[in-house]
Amino acid sequence: MPDHYRKIADLPATIPVFPLDGAIVFPGGALPLNVFEPRYLNMVDDAMAGARIIGMIQTAGPKQDPARPRLATIGCAARISAYSETGDGRYLITLSGICRFRVAEELDTLTPYRIVLPDYEPFKHDLSRDPATLSTDKAGLLEALSSYMDRLGLGTSSKHLDSAPIESLVDTLAAACPFEIKEKQALLEAEDLEARAILLKALFETTGRTRLM
Repeated sequence: MPDHYRKIADLPATIPVFPLDGAIVFPGGALPLNVFEPRYLNMVDDAMAGARIIGMIQTAGPKQDPARPRLATIGCAARISAYSETGDGRYLITLSGICRFRVAEELDTLTPYRIVLPDYEPFKHDLSRDPATLSTDKAGLLEALSSYMDRLGLGTSSKHLDSAPIESLVDTLAAACPFEIKEKQALLEAEDLEARAILLKALFETTGRTRLM
């Protein structure tokens, strides 16, 4: 996370949001995106000309209006930290997570994309530069991951994950694993990294078990 985001006042008072189910980013994490829809190409253009910050957010509830689905309550503000254009008009960007936010209000706007008033206050601890320490047993987490992937028929080896710091491992797995939308949202809303690690392990231990019954 860039050092200049140390307090809530360093973050923009309004942010554009990118509603995309299944795609979440955590503070300090990274999310690569392939942007091709015109309104979001416009959003990236405007963000690059300004604070370079957008909010990643999932949708909530039935999609009565697919073009304008109801937004989840909580998302994560992220900075465009890498950007390139393709020959066919797409943008390949990487978002670096900064701080989660609660949607205080969605603003009326003439832009083709949506803009919200974010409340960062409940998550101001996301801006801490102190490294998190977890009591989660890494070996137990990886064992639960292996069983989870086996149940889904995906199969994986966790050996290459052994050297990864547990702190970054938790967020990487939480973002990458194919959980349901509600499960992804629960991981995003977990109070802190410790709570997220506990929930992640629980999801590994329970998700997919019904397929075996």
